[in-house]
Amino acid sequence: MEKLTLSEAEWRIRLSPEQYHVLREAGTERAFTGRYNDHKGDGLYVCAACELPLFDSADKYDSGSGWPSFSQAIAPDHVTDHNDASHGMIRIESRCARCDGHLGHVFPDGPRPTGLRYCMNSVSLDFRPREQ
Repeated sequence: MEKLTLSEAEWRIRLSPEQYHVLREAGTERAFTGRYNDHKGDGLYVCAACELPLFDSADKYDSGSGWPSFSQAIAPDHVTDHNDASHGMIRIESRCARCDGHLGHVFPDGPRPTGLRYCMNSVSLDFRPREQ
């Protein structure tokens, strides 16, 4: 996959302050505040920074966590996993494979058949309705 690499100044121009904080500084939006937590549309969730398709609405479910949750990425090479030992926890961070933007974390407590819960920040995503 071709990488998108921009300077921090270019990212600040391209992203809102909240998007920059989450996508470039690995921030987190508050639970139950994101626009996609209760979103039910049919389509694709893409990276808000580079528009790479990340998740299909068919794999979205209500985990009760307060963040949009998905049972799998749209393709194995679209989301990368990284060890994260910040905030006194050991977790797996999920990033966009194209722009390396922080999306959220993936946990092994999701529904079958994957058993995964991709717990994503709404601000790191944009939604594209499925074409009819």
